Amino acid sequence: MSLASAERVQLPAEIPLFPLKLVLFPDGVLQLKLFEARYLDMAARCMRTDSPFGVCLIREGREVGEVAQPHDLGSMATIVDWDMSQPGLLFITTRGGPRFRIIERKIQSDRLQTARVSWLDEPPPQPVPEHLAGAVPLLRAIVADAGAEAFAQPHRFDDATWVGYRLAEILPIPTEARLRLLELDDTISRLEIIHAFLKQHRLID
Repeated sequence: MSLASAERVQLPAEIPLFPLKLVLFPDGVLQLKLFEARYLDMAARCMRTDSPFGVCLIREGREVGEVAQPHDLGSMATIVDWDMSQPGLLFITTRGGPRFRIIERKIQSDRLQTARVSWLDEPPPQPVPEHLAGAVPLLRAIVADAGAEAFAQPHRFDDATWVGYRLAEILPIPTEARLRLLELDDTISRLEIIHAFLKQHRLID
């Protein structure tokens, strides 16, 4: 789905950040367990105002405690489900949205980070090229095995961007390499890199 001008206008210019040791891709499913006050408050505000937060891979630091320094590129996360059956613990399920680049970061008094961001365009849906289509049956099998909750609907196996993002988030590669795939603006280049990896490791013919 292309991030059109009308959609860009609706996206907030400033969002809270949640630096993590993982990479969230557009349309990806991310489940989190929150217990720090700054993130419990952040999630409460997001749910109350129906607003998103940003997920960025940590460049330096840890997920808990002191403020971590994130990489500049991340993805929007929207809370789609939550559960607080245990006191002091909030379990949320989020769905990945558009990518963004951090322009300026701020650290609030409660150590929550916020950022002024620019939103990145996504290419319009395009078919998977025939020479890269060998990756699709593998992805179909993985999705079927993982179950519906692991991959948000709709499943767009005919969209090269969706296929590339889903494979990128599950490949057995270093997290930094996953971020490099997220950073790519060219859908086909991303899929070519993934296809070459799958062939090299004999995961596809």
